[in-house]
Amino acid sequence: MPDPLLNVENLTIHFHTDDGIVRAVEDVSFSVAPGETLGIVGESGSGKSVTNLAVMGLVPQPPGRVVDGKAIFRNRDLLKLSGRELRGIRGRRIAMIFQDPMTSLNPFLTVARQMTEVTRLHLGHSRDEALRHAVAMLDRVGIPAPDRRVFDYPHQLSGGMRQRVMIAMALSCKPDLLIADEPSTALDVTIQAQILELMRKLQEEQGTAIILITHDLGVIAGTCNRVAVMYAGRFVEEAGVDALFARPKHPYTLGLLESIPRLDEERGAELRPIAGQPPHLVDLPPGCPFRPRCRFAVERCANENPPLEGEGEHRKACWVEVKTV
Repeated sequence: MPDPLLNVENLTIHFHTDDGIVRAVEDVSFSVAPGETLGIVGESGSGKSVTNLAVMGLVPQPPGRVVDGKAIFRNRDLLKLSGRELRGIRGRRIAMIFQDPMTSLNPFLTVARQMTEVTRLHLGHSRDEALRHAVAMLDRVGIPAPDRRVFDYPHQLSGGMRQRVMIAMALSCKPDLLIADEPSTALDVTIQAQILELMRKLQEEQGTAIILITHDLGVIAGTCNRVAVMYAGRFVEEAGVDALFARPKHPYTLGLLESIPRLDEERGAELRPIAGQPPHLVDLPPGCPFRPRCRFAVERCANENPPLEGEGEHRKACWVEVKTV
């Protein structure tokens, strides 16, 4: 494996609220190599987005606070950089596609104004150079009549086109790392497939590493090299995509896989949803946080929270052996 482009170690993030301290992320570690796609999957509220917002220096403080950890990117700890230093990296070396392009794009500014700002700031383009580059990027991501649509406002574009604008903006400066937070949410399956194929193609051309945040295991299967499964602010399983789908080792991962339809099962086969609800992160139960929903739980699970460990690349945070049959 090549040296990691980004190496996150023991990241811990808390939010101080009126109800108490929300332990949004606890002791999370992962790495991403150049040109690799890492998928992070889990239910809403598991900490996926907050983890990567911390890497970008975008966790709101207060109420959020990075309690511990490192995020080493090209020999620099992103968590220790000043706001000015981070602004020099965001958009240029690390770019992010946010979950909702309608709220991420400024509704009062044209696409041209928003896209040219990035390259004028980071690449030193003149106004005309930046506009030509913006049109070329919109054409590259498949927006028709880019020389005309570049002057549109976000509300004049469809959801798929707004997402393409976000991708074009994120890739304008050829970043080393792209963080894609639910890039295909709320899009129909045809547009979703086009967006994911576009990201894959641009990655091949530019060698960009990608962190893909999603709740969709189908997207993970089709796009990622490795996957980390997140639950209640922790990674509970990490493996290569093929290994994880062939033999999940954590009950939560198995539950996610069992709750989606499969083409290789008989017609009428019942899905097995995960019982219960995710725990409240202010008042986590003792032991393993997944224990109240786990059909494999043993007495030890109620008292000890298992660490993420294992042999080779396949690691799990569980005391029991999961039976998939």
